[in-house]
Amino acid sequence: MAKKEYGTRKKYHYIYKTTNTLSGRYYIGMHSTDNLEDGYLGSGTYLKRSINKHGKENHLIEILEFLNSRRELAAREKKIVSLQEIAKKQCMNLKVGGEGGFTEENKIKGRVAANIARALLLQTDPEFKEKYCKAIREGQKRAKERGVKFNNISQCYSWKGKKHKPETLEKMRNTRKEKDLGKGADNSQYGTCWITDETESRKMDKGDLIPEGWRLGRKIK
Repeated sequence: MAKKEYGTRKKYHYIYKTTNTLSGRYYIGMHSTDNLEDGYLGSGTYLKRSINKHGKENHLIEILEFLNSRRELAAREKKIVSLQEIAKKQCMNLKVGGEGGFTEENKIKGRVAANIARALLLQTDPEFKEKYCKAIREGQKRAKERGVKFNNISQCYSWKGKKHKPETLEKMRNTRKEKDLGKGADNSQYGTCWITDETESRKMDKGDLIPEGWRLGRKIK
């Protein structure tokens, strides 16, 4: 018996776009669900890294369009997340749409697709070609200076001699301030600790004497 495709019996099928509001990078995907408020943001590898680094609060999801079935959804995603789309610098997709989960096979497909997309841009976009070739030359030069073999484009990029734009620095400062809120004396739990007598747990001020029969900790054994 053929394996039932995931999401075929779900009520809603839609194409979504999740954007990192700090960097502007985005991910486009498809999702099937019975609850439009399920908190789903996406499952892309780079998207997950972005969420782990910047937090869910700095990612905005928007529904681009609804489809009638999972099959129509996959076909539509394939058209939207094309080779040209994943070649864009701000796009976090690693593979063309409509191919399901990120299996080992799809990882290979994603790398192949990215190479094809880059080749297309080199042929059709003079500005991209100029920047790409310049990066290759700089990478080869840097590798030669370090006495190592030039292997890939990742060796072309260096932060040496570069600076963040003022607006980027401001965003970084604001993000740090938000993360610092609720820490130290600003935290409502500051200066307290948990104690338990193995039947219940409660808080007490640090420095106070622990009552007889109680111990530090919250978890009851």
